Amino acid sequence: MGRKNYIQMLRDEFQGYNRTKFQQDLLAGLTVAAVALPLALAFGVASGASAAAGLVTAVVAGLIIGFLSGAPYQISGPTGAMSAVLIVLVQRYGLEGIWIAGFLSGVFLLIIGVLKLGRFIAFIPSPVITGFTSGIALIIFIGQIDNFLGVTTPGSESALFKFLEYFKGGFQIDWQTIMIGLLVILIMIFWPKRWGVLSPSSLLGIIVATVFNGLMKWPVAVIGEIPKTILLAERFNLNQFPLENLPEFLAPALTITALGAVESLLCGAVASNMTGIRLQANLELVGQGIGNMLIPFFGGVPATAAIARTSVGIKSGGQTRLVSIIHALGLLLSMFLLAPVMNQIPLAALAGVLMVTAWRMNEWHSIRFIFNKRFKSDILAFSITMLATITLDLTQAILIGTFIAGAIFLNKIASLQINIQEVDTEKLKSRGIDISQNCPHIRVAYLRGPLFFAASGIFNEAFSQLKDTQTLILSMRAVPLLDTSGLEVIQRLHEKIKRNGGQLMLAGVHDNVRGMMQRGGLEDSIGGENFFWSSEQAIIAADKLSCTICDK
Repeated sequence: MGRKNYIQMLRDEFQGYNRTKFQQDLLAGLTVAAVALPLALAFGVASGASAAAGLVTAVVAGLIIGFLSGAPYQISGPTGAMSAVLIVLVQRYGLEGIWIAGFLSGVFLLIIGVLKLGRFIAFIPSPVITGFTSGIALIIFIGQIDNFLGVTTPGSESALFKFLEYFKGGFQIDWQTIMIGLLVILIMIFWPKRWGVLSPSSLLGIIVATVFNGLMKWPVAVIGEIPKTILLAERFNLNQFPLENLPEFLAPALTITALGAVESLLCGAVASNMTGIRLQANLELVGQGIGNMLIPFFGGVPATAAIARTSVGIKSGGQTRLVSIIHALGLLLSMFLLAPVMNQIPLAALAGVLMVTAWRMNEWHSIRFIFNKRFKSDILAFSITMLATITLDLTQAILIGTFIAGAIFLNKIASLQINIQEVDTEKLKSRGIDISQNCPHIRVAYLRGPLFFAASGIFNEAFSQLKDTQTLILSMRAVPLLDTSGLEVIQRLHEKIKRNGGQLMLAGVHDNVRGMMQRGGLEDSIGGENFFWSSEQAIIAADKLSCTICDK
């Protein structure tokens, strides 16, 4: 998507724009801001940064990425999935680790978008994404147990090991903190959805919890100071870029890149179904890249498109990308007007928001589907990915899950079926085809499935005991794919039959498969005259050839 196409997209988007549409955008933007405010604060804390960093991220992402987005409905900001990645970075490298990896991920996203490679993100299998999402949800939930219980326990790079540490005890829980967290959780669970448009449950929960704690004056941990500036005191500058340690940040940067791309494109797919407007994937990745390159210089954390906020914008009647910009300006205004109030928000209240958010971010529909239908391969891919996510580095989790899903897929499609039959002369005669019954055997092998490297063993085994065959016809109408390994096994079979004085013929070969044979020299080796439209035509030709040999 070039500059010309982007400008044309903006023209189409704002064609006929008027006061009514602006009022719809304004209302939708303010509604999204109300939803985004508690989430921005919570995800900032969950990332290992600060509530202010989450707020700054939402503002900058809403302005920059929202303006450059590949669709009018995309709204970006800090997300739960991203916070699960970032908390590990903070433990290893501090805030500088977030900024450096975030900046690099922006560069990678920009390159992917410019090179128009966005479609390859869709190659990650659905069970892997679902398992990864569930693993992320567990990481978020486990990461908030300290704030929910009002305790401080040793950190761990593995969420699973962190969770197991709680069973060892050695800490004193704070019941006042737990009550505040439970209050938010109960409000978010029981607040009617139809009232959510007027007052999002997460925002209401935080307001009630903050007021309640203010009245009770309980000594619980709170957010602390929210600076009235978009440029935080702690922020990235290029002098901090450690060129000598750059390789250390490549893996986490690639993780953030993959996560940001997948989450943004998934958000676009969901929103596209809701609006009927297609997401320009590569342009979206360019916008995500530029935004994430700039966010660290403000002191924020990596951002990505958020399904929840995007859905709220659409359901609230948003018309254009001004919804994202208005929501960002609303959040910026809250930093100046509500900072004294936000300072007093209990961390337990944010923990309650994140715990409910973690539960809801699971793709329960997909999980129930694969388990209820007992798709064993999908269940395996989901379970392994989820377990790897909470145990290992998130990059490794994606790679392991994709490898498992790929291996299962290869095993499924490698089930090449080969049915070798002798010619049924009586059946052919019933169709008006009369062939000799005194000539040497003609056999037809019906192949079904792709003939590639994973199926070459099945092919060789099927023809290993082939005897008394003057002519073998490979019926390949049901073979949609052929690779170099397939070429080699057919070539070896041809040479074997030729050494025994026989003939190999091919029937019903797809154009793309025959093109591969031509490139590999197999057609020249077998002879173009031995390719036929159908197996019946090949049988007639083979019968004539066999009878000629017999007569001699």
